[in-house]
Amino acid sequence: MIGFITLQAVAGVALGKVGAAIGAALAAFAAGYGIGKVGTSAMEAIARQPEAAGNIRSSMIIVAGMIEGASLLGIIVCLLAILLK
Repeated sequence: MIGFITLQAVAGVALGKVGAAIGAALAAFAAGYGIGKVGTSAMEAIARQPEAAGNIRSSMIIVAGMIEGASLLGIIVCLLAILLK
């Protein structure tokens, strides 16, 4: 009986690590998708108004940095969940 309970506890920890790894992967993929969408929208906006290219480009860089920061935080939280569990 004690062995069965120990086996369930070990399986729960392993499942938690798999979930954290999937969460880190999703955060990375979501960041790539989001930055791609920002880049696409910025290029379309520059094509419509070439005279505003400087403002659009600087806004795009700021938004891309914010997306990367949020995704990096998510990845770090997931990796800490893997390491500390």
